[in-house]
Amino acid sequence: MRQFKILFLCLSGTAFLAACDKNADSDEVNRAMQNVNVVDESNLNDIMLSVADPNEAVTYFKRATDDQPDRTDLQRGLAQSLIRAKRPSEAVPAYEKLVEMEGATNEDKVGLADALIRTDDWKRAKATLDAVPPTHETFKRYRLEAMVADSEEDWEKADSFYEIAAGLTTKPAGLLNNWGYSKLTRGDYSEAERLFSEALKQDRKLFTAKNNMVLARGAQRNYNLPVMPMEQTERAELLHTLAMSAIKQGDVEIGKGLLREAVDTHPQHFEAAVRSLRALESNVSN
Repeated sequence: MRQFKILFLCLSGTAFLAACDKNADSDEVNRAMQNVNVVDESNLNDIMLSVADPNEAVTYFKRATDDQPDRTDLQRGLAQSLIRAKRPSEAVPAYEKLVEMEGATNEDKVGLADALIRTDDWKRAKATLDAVPPTHETFKRYRLEAMVADSEEDWEKADSFYEIAAGLTTKPAGLLNNWGYSKLTRGDYSEAERLFSEALKQDRKLFTAKNNMVLARGAQRNYNLPVMPMEQTERAELLHTLAMSAIKQGDVEIGKGLLREAVDTHPQHFEAAVRSLRALESNVSN
């Protein structure tokens, strides 16, 4: 009988230990599944902010923030997706909520400033950037600082910020184009042309820089297209831009010649150039 009791106790102990092991395994599995879910969600968030349709991303993050309103990362995703969807007026309150949340960063404040600029609220954008510590040195921060300085026509400060920003990115083409356009609006046409040329060295396909370079050359009464890679349609459009620049400065006959060349160059019917040419010829005959 005594031996039976001892055997019973041993078996009970073994069963208890097995149950403990089973519970421990279950806890480990649950923790592992939670980790997997977090990783999967993080990947999904990244996909939504990079390759997903912008408006679908907005819907996803709105649903996510409704379910988990205290998640900073989800609120950030909502604000960023609204910018991607070109809905800055909605992005502003999303960023305003974000910057007040625990875990918000200086880059979130920069994001708010970006949204404010997109809604043409330059005064608040400047105040928001001023509240970001000077130690927060990022490309986006200085690009926005340059834009704000441009809006205030503080050219010295704008040039300084553009230069700093250019040194903080490996893809400065867009920034150089913006800097060149700033120079163009100031009437510094030769420097603008140089910056557009630098932008095209970084990105040969940046059509806005090509068009802006033509504007800068036209403003100097240089009506020859610069040597740069361009498709046939692009060439026609640039000739049209150059023609408009010539006409604006009173060089009407040169402008008409450029319009004719644009019409002949375009692989299809170039309605804008044809219409401009007809209007000029009608005025001459009248």
